[in-house]
Amino acid sequence: MEPSVMKVAVFVTCLNDTMFPGTGTAVVRLLRRLGVDVEFPAAQTCCGQMHVNTGYVAEAVPIVRTFVEAFAGYDAVVAPSGSCAASVRHQHRLVARRSGDPRLAREVATISPRVYELSEFLIDVLGVVDVGAYFPHRVTLHPTCHSRRMLGVGDKPEQLLRAVRGLTLVDLPEAHECCGFGGTFALKNPDVSVAMGSDKARHVRETGAEVLVAGDNSCLMHIGGLLTRERAGIRAMHLAEVLASTEPGA
Repeated sequence: MEPSVMKVAVFVTCLNDTMFPGTGTAVVRLLRRLGVDVEFPAAQTCCGQMHVNTGYVAEAVPIVRTFVEAFAGYDAVVAPSGSCAASVRHQHRLVARRSGDPRLAREVATISPRVYELSEFLIDVLGVVDVGAYFPHRVTLHPTCHSRRMLGVGDKPEQLLRAVRGLTLVDLPEAHECCGFGGTFALKNPDVSVAMGSDKARHVRETGAEVLVAGDNSCLMHIGGLLTRERAGIRAMHLAEVLASTEPGA
């Protein structure tokens, strides 16, 4: 299906909506530059991941119901978060099944497979690697746990970054180790979380990169906070913001 005729929505996620609205703006700007007529359903809220992860499955039922109502009828739903996309694709079926509502289960089965993390959508659906971006900086990439382990995005973020003009991508040591955020894990196990994050921040510093990039702002918030407190002088940026960047005047 041609991008111009696809009905595409952005699921911005509650974390981005609350704390990182620039990421959602970057996704819309990027997709429109690629010819996608993207929409933002105002009824969207949370994916319910926090509730499910902490055992409140029943409380997640109305959240999942709101999700399927907000995104019904779209050919694709794009999320700038591997964590939230994984929650929709893997946890919503569990929630719907536990609800005992056959209609909700059918709606989830229809919509969940249409939810994509940003790099998946760009490469697998649009068939695009070079998005026309320009970002003249030394960059290292943190591959987030949910995008790698639950969604299986593989090296898609790396492919996209290597195609950005002016960008120098440097390997991150121990890249596949978790950053330690883990949502409520960071709240319940703060000492372990900080220790894991400190290891990740040390590896980022070792690269000599100017910018740390990831596909989840939750991870960037955790690692970036540690880098800031260490006065490392390294920016944390979402993949969408890098891909939306263009040459001045372009």
